[in-house]
Amino acid sequence: MKKRISTIVLALMASSAVLANPIDGEKKEVKASESTITWKAYKVTGSHVGTISLKSGSLEFDGDKLAGGEFVVDMTTINTTDLTGDYKNKLDGHLNSDDFFAVASNPTSSMVFTKVESTGKNAYKVTGDLTIKGITKPITFDVSVYGSKATATLKVDRTKYDVKYGSGSFFDNLGDKTIYDEFDLVVDLQM
Repeated sequence: MKKRISTIVLALMASSAVLANPIDGEKKEVKASESTITWKAYKVTGSHVGTISLKSGSLEFDGDKLAGGEFVVDMTTINTTDLTGDYKNKLDGHLNSDDFFAVASNPTSSMVFTKVESTGKNAYKVTGDLTIKGITKPITFDVSVYGSKATATLKVDRTKYDVKYGSGSFFDNLGDKTIYDEFDLVVDLQM
């Protein structure tokens, strides 16, 4: 009887350990220093292009299928790449200011995947919570995963995150000073 009780106790302990630690799949850390985020913003008279650095991130997999993800972006690394000298410094400073991303009080932005749907081999439609300037809004975008690489393209409406400077949606008579509300992000991740 004593042996039987010990066996039952061990079986219960083993099953409770399995229940307390379910296998959620594999979490792969993203190599932030090898990953890139390129932004492109548009205005009536043209566009500007630049980069911003990933601070940390991971993708979660269930077998070989993408199941989740979480990322933090270092907003202090906003960098314009299509300008040089004073023009570059002026635009970088303006993007860091309260007119745009208020980087002094909001040094990071984040993305947390909330839903991942397979749309084909290595292709996914992802919905996530994007936080910019402390404001969180849902966004949907496409992700492709190939081996240790993942790519995503996002179109972000900056006005949803209280970035309204030069927006024709909020200000009249801007003429050729109008900056379009949406900007693009192209993300290349290395795991």
